[in-house]
Amino acid sequence: MASWESDQVSLDVQDYIKDRLPLVDAALEKIVPPAEEPPTALHGAMRHLLFPSGKRFRPMLAFAGAEAVGGTASDALPAACSVELIHTYSLIHDDLPCMDDDALRRGRPTVHIAYGEANAVLAGDALLALAYESLAEALTDTGPEALVLAIRDLAHAAGSRQLVGGQADDLDAAGDDSSVEQVESVHARKTAALIGASIVCGARLAGASDEQLAALHGFGYDVGIAFQIADDLLDEGEDDPCSLVTALGADAARARANDLLDEALEGIASFGEAAKPLRALARFAVKRTQ
Repeated sequence: MASWESDQVSLDVQDYIKDRLPLVDAALEKIVPPAEEPPTALHGAMRHLLFPSGKRFRPMLAFAGAEAVGGTASDALPAACSVELIHTYSLIHDDLPCMDDDALRRGRPTVHIAYGEANAVLAGDALLALAYESLAEALTDTGPEALVLAIRDLAHAAGSRQLVGGQADDLDAAGDDSSVEQVESVHARKTAALIGASIVCGARLAGASDEQLAALHGFGYDVGIAFQIADDLLDEGEDDPCSLVTALGADAARARANDLLDEALEGIASFGEAAKPLRALARFAVKRTQ
């Protein structure tokens, strides 16, 4: 049995997340305007999906990326907050009637249901702007070059060649039988790009070398696609045309996710014990059942 099949993975990850959640939650509370500040509907809409927090998976990956190269969670905090703001903006816009038209998110009314469609659009816009504003204001021990490159990485991951383009192709796939290659292309851009950027930007702010960043980028790409397959497996009854579960069947899709996980873990084997949290988060994300 490979070392990454430990029965203690879930317990370790839960402890890791529990220890670091207060750090990112407190920082986000300072960054995001209070709901009482005018315009109250807009600020309420911005906070609706952001608080209370879930697992904050992408910020945790930013923390683990920093730790994998010898840094700390505090080093990666600016990146962790920015990726969570970008992720939340993307969910708000994905839920809109002109996109996926979802009424519930995490068991609660989606932002456009709770605050109206216009406020949901504006809240997503504001969160995206705030992600870059907050990151640009951060001071790091690695100096301005690392900060500028982290901003560039996140902007690229959120743009038309990655997240937004992936969503566009996802919408175009509605009602069609997508090939495995088309589905993985959407997953690589819509999901894996931001997951990879979370890890890389956290590591970059902790002083990672170019070689380390390249390895972590590859890791994030594989884990991101496997993460999306895990999501699709949980929702396999929905018959999403842009899903590897639909394209391959559940068993083959699960095997593909496991293969990607193995490749990802092998790709960062040289990081040793420092990358233990990163490996545990990846296993947790791909093997989860809820």
